[in-house]
Amino acid sequence: MHPVVPNPETLNAQTCWSCVREIDKAAHFCPHCTKLQPPADSDYFSFFALQRRLNIDSDALEKEFYKLSRRLHPDVCARASSEEQQWSTQKSSLLNDAYRTLRDPIARTEYLLELEGVKLEEQSRAATDKARKQGKEKQQVVPPDLLEEVFELNMQLEEMRMGKKMGERDEQVAKDLLAAKIRFEKMQASSNEDLRKLWNEWDQVIASGVDISDPLRIVVRDKMVALLNRRSYIRNLVRDVNEVLES
Repeated sequence: MHPVVPNPETLNAQTCWSCVREIDKAAHFCPHCTKLQPPADSDYFSFFALQRRLNIDSDALEKEFYKLSRRLHPDVCARASSEEQQWSTQKSSLLNDAYRTLRDPIARTEYLLELEGVKLEEQSRAATDKARKQGKEKQQVVPPDLLEEVFELNMQLEEMRMGKKMGERDEQVAKDLLAAKIRFEKMQASSNEDLRKLWNEWDQVIASGVDISDPLRIVVRDKMVALLNRRSYIRNLVRDVNEVLES
């Protein structure tokens, strides 16, 4: 017969439910009695005992992921109480979500910005498809430095689409679109390097211990938002060109 497990909501978040000794509230296991702890109200970074920094040791993250995967797997808790089995399932799911997000540089940056209270513009493919299904045009903010080029590109895309409907293909327009695609892909590669520089700025700000309302923290955060939105917009342009050229 399994022991009765107390409701974690009635316990101190820093107290082990089993041995009632103080532990880190983000601990997955009690260091004293080794019992699995209930899921804590934490973010993906704290799940892996990481600070909210953007430069991450990918090898160390992967190693910790596999280590926790083995210890948190529901099969390990097959003989434990029903509550512990439930916690194991919940934590295993959180582990996978956290690892999938943190190992991807862009997803990691977007997630951190969400924690900072920033909602990025919906320029994803999913948002585009949703708008199309609803018969709407998804609103996208064109980066100021691309206004003229995007206007010209949209004219060429429309010309190419109309030509295909009439069974024609303008090779010069196709050539211009391909050249535009190459330019945008170079912009995308450049934005990746710019983002890494902003990661360094962000990590330096966090290391200084400033709070969430500090002006310097907000400046770096806003620069990352602008860069990610620009990057997303350029990615959509490349996608649109590919769709027209390949259709």
